[in-house]
Amino acid sequence: MSIMQHDSSTPRLIVNTLPLNAEQRERFAQAANGIRQEFVNDSADLSSMIWHAELPAALRPETTAIIGNVPTADAAQCPRLEWLQTTSAGVDRYVAPGVLAERVAVTNATGAYGRTVSEHMFALMWALMKQLPEYARNQVAHRWTDEGEVLSPQGGAAVVIGTGDIGSCFAKLAKSVGMRTYGVRRNADQGADGIDEMHGFEDLDELLRLADVVAMAVPSTPQTHHLLDARRLGLLKPSAVVINAGRGDAIDPKALLKALQDGGIRGAGLDVTEPEPLPADDSLWDEPHCLVTPHVAGGNHLAQTSEAIIAIALENVRRYASGEPFINRRR
Repeated sequence: MSIMQHDSSTPRLIVNTLPLNAEQRERFAQAANGIRQEFVNDSADLSSMIWHAELPAALRPETTAIIGNVPTADAAQCPRLEWLQTTSAGVDRYVAPGVLAERVAVTNATGAYGRTVSEHMFALMWALMKQLPEYARNQVAHRWTDEGEVLSPQGGAAVVIGTGDIGSCFAKLAKSVGMRTYGVRRNADQGADGIDEMHGFEDLDELLRLADVVAMAVPSTPQTHHLLDARRLGLLKPSAVVINAGRGDAIDPKALLKALQDGGIRGAGLDVTEPEPLPADDSLWDEPHCLVTPHVAGGNHLAQTSEAIIAIALENVRRYASGEPFINRRR
């Protein structure tokens, strides 16, 4: 899909909110090939979990392109906006009806987060299989106690729900330790790296009965809301582990808590929750078989993630300047 036709008589302005150093800014300036570019952040923000992005009010009337996850209200105040490049994989709030004009192209950072999120999911899986949350609590209490049986992924089945970049990366990690991987996606005819068998959602119930690990990396949509509900959680083995690093509302939290309390599943590793943040008085915090992290799997703590986000944005600036089709276009 090509970008929109631009009126060459009207100057363009790229507002770049990435936390770049001098050398990186020079690369972006070269990629823009003469298009004016305003840099409104500095490299001090580079190691932050989330990059601050704000569009100065004085620039909004002239802005034709934005790089960064600026508030939707800021972007909506740019009457000449042609293109938005996010630093996230998710673009739901920008493509929601009425937020941006239909002419505005939206591109994302898909491909930057596969490694960091899948490794976080893999760590949650291992921790639950090896009783590490229990041993961590014992350490705090200075208690030398054997917590008993542990599990191995070798020879097990991993059901990966959502087989984009993150799900595919998790599947490759699972295969590396001897698991058979089953993917679930809307279009079962489309394969993905690391997936041994691809299935549509119509096969999900059957696959859940086989699962030793369920790894979820789906977006928030009406179709994925409470995808794992009480009925489907009831299909799982008592030894199964559920990992979610996509969107919290893919799992019914009340049903999950009951499954954990009743021993219906072995454990759950959640980097995303419903609601989010998880309220301080929520019972999942105190459930010994639930490991919760505060939506940090996909942040910028891993240097390679930041580098990949910047590389995607840089390539799309070059394409914006040359009139070539964008990569990672979502609208």
